[in-house]
Amino acid sequence: MIMKKKGLLFWAFWTCLLFLYMNCEVPDSQEATSVFNLSDPQRKNDTILEIEDAVFSNSDFEKYIRATLGDDQEALTAVSLSRLFDNFIEEKILLKAARMQNMILTEREKEEYLARLSDELSTEEGQISSGEMDTEILFERLLIEKYTYELVRNIEVNDEEIKAYYDRNRRDFLRPERVKVSQILLETEAKAIEILQRVEAASEEEFRKIAQDESVGLEALKGGEMGVFEMGQLPFEMERVIFSLEEGELSPVVESSYGYHIFRVDERYSPKLISKEEASPAIREQILDIKIKQRISRHIQDLKINMEWTFYPLNLPFPYQRIEI
Repeated sequence: MIMKKKGLLFWAFWTCLLFLYMNCEVPDSQEATSVFNLSDPQRKNDTILEIEDAVFSNSDFEKYIRATLGDDQEALTAVSLSRLFDNFIEEKILLKAARMQNMILTEREKEEYLARLSDELSTEEGQISSGEMDTEILFERLLIEKYTYELVRNIEVNDEEIKAYYDRNRRDFLRPERVKVSQILLETEAKAIEILQRVEAASEEEFRKIAQDESVGLEALKGGEMGVFEMGQLPFEMERVIFSLEEGELSPVVESSYGYHIFRVDERYSPKLISKEEASPAIREQILDIKIKQRISRHIQDLKINMEWTFYPLNLPFPYQRIEI
């Protein structure tokens, strides 16, 4: 449970910080084409934020942007940059709070964190080494994660909360009609027609053997089994045919951009209400995620009230856009 909550905390916290950036809107085409030089050498040392005795400049913000978004910076609008700057402020306030409590990272925590990141960020070209990472910012974020974990480690979700959530959102747990589908995919219409004639009177076992031998689809090794689908999950030209079939029925040859298909509905599942017991794990995780975000958000607001801090928007290399409430 502790490890699960730590994972939820990590994603809840960074989702919370990046939420405004990801959802900001570009007000007009002129702003969409604006380009701001975040690494302007004439402004890199300008102070943009002070928190207690800590001072941050444009170069610190530029480093933060690079660590957050990589090289995807050129298309950032003033609104996007403003929300990222808001996130930068909140991150630095949390970092200051952690340090004021004399919280530190052990060498083992650092090594395990870098190893985990290296595995997650590995590419086809090879492993990303710790030398390629900005470890200063990474360790600052790990310290923030450690600090915020202490804030939320005692959060629990009880059965009454799960029941209340389920009762309030019962419609969300109505599972629509679904079908289990298999297919044989052929490259030409002539071959598809030939195979359709062979499988029309075939048993399910025979269908699967022919699918293994003749289909060019990726699922051929599984006897043509595609999986279970509901409306809206497959291309329209496929699902309008598939959902019209009875259980065990074959479709005529269906042409698509992939080739020529013969579909078989293996099983149909009627709409059903997912029980509270079945839905409970997902509900618990959802409520826990909400509680974590709320507690972190409230704590940040408390820190902003109780800490001495000032920011200087006029020193930024872009026109800072305030959030209008």
